[in-house]
Amino acid sequence: MARSTPAKKALRSLTWLLVIIAAIAALNGAATIIHKTTNSTAGWWSSASFVPELALDLQGGTQITLAAQLQSGKTVSSDQLTQAVSIIRQRIDASGVSEAEINTQGKNNIVVSIPGKPDAATLQRIESAARLTFRPVLYTGTATNTAVGKDKAGKVTSSPTPYSPPASIPNTYTAKPTNGSDTSYITARLAALYSNYNCDAPDDVTNASDSKPLVTCSQDGTAKYILGPVEVQGSTISDATSGIATNSQGNSTGQYAVNITFNKQGTADFKAVTSRLVSLTAPLNQFAIVLDGEVITAPTTNSAITDGKAQITGSFDATSSKTLADQLKFGALPISFTVQSNEVISATLGSTSLLAGLIAGLIGLILVVLYSIFQYRALAFVTVLSLAISAAITYLVIDFLSWHDGYRLSLAGVAGLIVAIGITADSFIVYFERIRDELRDGRALESAVEAGWTRAIRTILASDSVNFLAAATLYILAIGSVKGFALTLLLTTLIDVVVVTLFTHPMLRLLARTEFFGGGHRFSGLDPDALGAVYRGRAQFRAPGETAGRKRGGGKEAATRQTIAERRAAEAAAARNGGTTTDDDTRATTKPGKDA
Repeated sequence: MARSTPAKKALRSLTWLLVIIAAIAALNGAATIIHKTTNSTAGWWSSASFVPELALDLQGGTQITLAAQLQSGKTVSSDQLTQAVSIIRQRIDASGVSEAEINTQGKNNIVVSIPGKPDAATLQRIESAARLTFRPVLYTGTATNTAVGKDKAGKVTSSPTPYSPPASIPNTYTAKPTNGSDTSYITARLAALYSNYNCDAPDDVTNASDSKPLVTCSQDGTAKYILGPVEVQGSTISDATSGIATNSQGNSTGQYAVNITFNKQGTADFKAVTSRLVSLTAPLNQFAIVLDGEVITAPTTNSAITDGKAQITGSFDATSSKTLADQLKFGALPISFTVQSNEVISATLGSTSLLAGLIAGLIGLILVVLYSIFQYRALAFVTVLSLAISAAITYLVIDFLSWHDGYRLSLAGVAGLIVAIGITADSFIVYFERIRDELRDGRALESAVEAGWTRAIRTILASDSVNFLAAATLYILAIGSVKGFALTLLLTTLIDVVVVTLFTHPMLRLLARTEFFGGGHRFSGLDPDALGAVYRGRAQFRAPGETAGRKRGGGKEAATRQTIAERRAAEAAAARNGGTTTDDDTRATTKPGKDA
């Protein structure tokens, strides 16, 4: 005998649910196996594991103290520290490291606490000032790096020291420069500095004056430059992304690049500079992109760029290009910092707190199961299976977010998972009660499952929508552990909709066709006596109005559970039919204003 359409739909939904679970599990498993086999620290599987990572409060991590670098006589304002904290937090969050704590310490320091051990890219995000400027190239050549330093006794040391031109060398222009590419900027002192400049020397050029020329090197230390004054500020960048570079024909070059988009002011400045450089000869037609005083790249200007979009290429890989893009997107730090200390810290709460949270969740789960058994008898096993599947999907998703996006589970996140037990149980209760209401109205069980679902899903979606909006608002506005709570609540709310749609409803469709549930067994949770309906055959119930005595109470209860709109619709239908209404499922006739 061919299965009915609802049964086919139920099996199709269960198949899709199985595919979703298998896909997430296979992805986590494959990434973990590749990571364990190759022991690689690069690639999307670089931190894959079957166990989610824990946050700072449960695992501990690394604490980095940043000290502000100040010129003599300068002080750090509270606004600068606050701005620096905000930028560092955005950079860390963009790298996928969640549950980090960033606070000020004293008047000059910022303390950054990160779960686990941060990699080099994360440290660079934190420490780098990320001040980007665009300067025209006045002169360039290969770096020799032959100069070495000497101590006070005149002994040669292995650590080179910066060269400082003697005061006897004049620093006056031969003529007044007319634009940023004018070689009149190259004074005798600047030429001497260039000739003796050592790219290996610890010369801090991060805070060099924007209005004056600059002698510096490329990031890899292979080239030296004399650069004109800053003509385009990095602060005029409105967006920055990373990816594989493409040529003018749209074909991939296989190299990573950072794509930047300027705002209105930056677009106008960039257009003016590139329009001038395109008519000059090498190296004056080069435009150096300078990050924290070092040249990332100095491309030749082949045409004027008028749309405010530029591309930075260099020795990038996937990680370094994303790091630079995030730094440029969120802006440069208002002041420079040096790492004062880098130390390992222990968990602020530890495994005991995690165990206590898990025990609390287990107790809540047991209470929900006991209530379901008491209220719904054998129907409670659908609740238990639904909760188990919801827990499995939640674990797989959190594990995926942990190794793929750097999410870390905190105690607040565990609290969000515990709250989700109640949210999930609410959905089952709403659906089960809707089915029972339909049975009280005299519907057959299979018909009651479909009608109850139509009414229940609206309530479930409305409830989950409120939870979703609250969680999303918390996630957007909150920081720290509250953000972790919001994320787990957000995930479990979405998973609740998936489970109740692809498992709970399909299971009830299939159970309605069985003898135990469809026949109204007294332990099935669909006992006719308890519901106020009268059993009159396999999956058939006579409406309470067809019986006498105490059975009529079920019809009254069903009537009182109708919404105002449903009662008005029933009254209008009764008026049209001359005072009677007909139930297509039971063919029972009722009179308005009287008990069924």
